[in-house]
Amino acid sequence: MPDDSQELISGGHLVAKALKAEGVDVIYTLCGGHIIDIYDGCVDEGIDVIDVRHEQVAAHAADGYARITGKPGCAVVTAGPGTTDAVTGVANAFRAESPMLLIGGQGAHNQHKMGSLQDLPHVDMMAPITKFAATVPDTARAADMVSMAFRECYHGAPGPSFLEIPRDVLDAKVPVTKARIPEAGKYRASTRSAGDPEAVETLADLLVRAEKPAILLGSQVWTCRATDAAIELVRTLNVPAYMNGAGRGTLPPGDPHHFQLSRRYAFSNADLIVIVGTPFDFRMGYGKRLSPDATVVQIDLDYRTVGKNRDIDLGIVGDAGLVLSAVTQAASGRLNGGAGKRKEWLDELRAAEQTAIEKRLPQLRSDASPIHPYRLVSEINDFLTEDSIYIGDGGDIVTFSGQVVQPKSPGHWMDPGPLGTLGVGVPFVMAAKQARPDKEVVTLFGDGAFSLTGWDFETLVRFNLPFVGIVGNNSSMNQIRYGQKAKYGEERQRIGNTLGDVPYDQFARMLGGYGEEVRDPADIAPALRRARESGKPSLINVWVDPDAYAPGTMNQTMYK
Repeated sequence: MPDDSQELISGGHLVAKALKAEGVDVIYTLCGGHIIDIYDGCVDEGIDVIDVRHEQVAAHAADGYARITGKPGCAVVTAGPGTTDAVTGVANAFRAESPMLLIGGQGAHNQHKMGSLQDLPHVDMMAPITKFAATVPDTARAADMVSMAFRECYHGAPGPSFLEIPRDVLDAKVPVTKARIPEAGKYRASTRSAGDPEAVETLADLLVRAEKPAILLGSQVWTCRATDAAIELVRTLNVPAYMNGAGRGTLPPGDPHHFQLSRRYAFSNADLIVIVGTPFDFRMGYGKRLSPDATVVQIDLDYRTVGKNRDIDLGIVGDAGLVLSAVTQAASGRLNGGAGKRKEWLDELRAAEQTAIEKRLPQLRSDASPIHPYRLVSEINDFLTEDSIYIGDGGDIVTFSGQVVQPKSPGHWMDPGPLGTLGVGVPFVMAAKQARPDKEVVTLFGDGAFSLTGWDFETLVRFNLPFVGIVGNNSSMNQIRYGQKAKYGEERQRIGNTLGDVPYDQFARMLGGYGEEVRDPADIAPALRRARESGKPSLINVWVDPDAYAPGTMNQTMYK
């Protein structure tokens, strides 16, 4: 028995102390009897508790918080269905390389295998989609296990961890002297690797000698906060840059090295292609879209990603910022005017960009009704400021936006990532606006995507998290509808993909937000401005043409 004179602390309070040591200042949660002692600890540690209406939202918000802040996010859910509801959010973070910790409840140890309320094998379920999954075995280990989980979040490329905490472990109290409580900054090492110096020198030499180089700046450029290093490299070595995922915004629109619409042309004609922090997955045609004659270099945090799906000429494992800075330094002393000779190559790519822009210009300015999606996303692009974080949550409508919307600053683009999860929009808004209240958040939803997690619009109202939301409403899951039409014909194109004509503007107003309906393209910009000025969570319901499909939708390999 512990000495009565010793200070006692509960498992939930130990968890909260460990979260505080990691710098976590908010948890996203849906309440349950298994987990409430963590809330009590968070109150004492000054950690905000944001309670949502669905656990998927809590997990997505933790993912979004990590992307915005650079710190790991945390979601806390109850056992059984609470944890299974969060699986999609954890899986999305896993594929998107986003560091977050999901804490799930569990029945008491003395009820193990007896059929306790909401008992499930959570650790077994979470193991394939996390970097670390474990049960906290003892109250004195609670804080220690949280710090262990955070360490594993940053092993290689970042990702999620999972801890289940049995109810008796969480609620029990132990002497403070028997618990290991991690001290901030002292329980995990720097994970920033500068890469193999010899490989860095080789890449510097390749860049100096290349006549037609191109670089793709992927999500890890933002994960590693490597913006300055990337900009220095492309400007010093005069290299055209393309950006995808969270790497969008690394260079501002209008920068002479910022390219977007000529990527396929560049990758077909370049003699050197450098891929930074993005895998050869479906978005890259598994590497097959790169010229077979080009020298291909891949830089990534994860050794397992380098050379996966496509042979490469050089692979470097390391932090994008440190590697790119080292390459620039190694190359800058021996440029010998080589970079200056690339003007013709940049002009060639700029001409390809202009051709692509002019091809779709009529649609970008179309006055048709129903509204063409290109017109909608063009208006949104014009609406964004340097402080606007843009979030895309949808299928076909967000595919349109990927070709047109250009964030003005680094870290100002958010999409689900390679899992292609619909429903991230509202939780990403929640995280972005809570973490960065000084930023404007603009979110484009497909009507199908909004339906998945839209009830948490009420949470945004309740916590006063204003944003400008736009629903591109075609009453369809149009990305799937296109494939069904292509494969099975006109008569069977609407099986299982057609939605009701829902007035989402009225939904927003019902929940205490701002809402407008738009049918005329001339009304889009004024409606966006009024939503901004309302100071409320908002939804502008824009009726778009259901028979317009994005080129990316029509080119999807699954429909071939």
